[in-house]
Amino acid sequence: MSEVTHYLCIGCPLGCRLEVEEDAVGSVVEVRGHSCRKGKTFAEREHHDPRRMVTTTVAVEGGRWSRLPVHTTSEVPKDLVHEVVRSLRDVRLTAPIELGQVIAANVLGTGADVVASRPMPVD
Repeated sequence: MSEVTHYLCIGCPLGCRLEVEEDAVGSVVEVRGHSCRKGKTFAEREHHDPRRMVTTTVAVEGGRWSRLPVHTTSEVPKDLVHEVVRSLRDVRLTAPIELGQVIAANVLGTGADVVASRPMPVD
């Protein structure tokens, strides 16, 4: 007996509606609804190991602005996204900060670093 799960593809701007058919032992039998190869890859990964990039902001003292946009250098497991953001809640940086500067290395053991998305000059 097979089971079908539905996803909305975020692999490209088309936003295809995907169907992943899985057999009784959990193996993907077929992916339907994708318009490009990214859709098929996305559906298979999303079905077994969903991951997301994380973008947020952290507090900065002495900078031109009070918040600095940051992002992960690679995708993290989807179920850890909120924990990654929570782990950055109490981070307080001091300007100046360079574009790409590592803010948190290997955040929560995911292998992804959190880096500055822009430079932050001194005010």
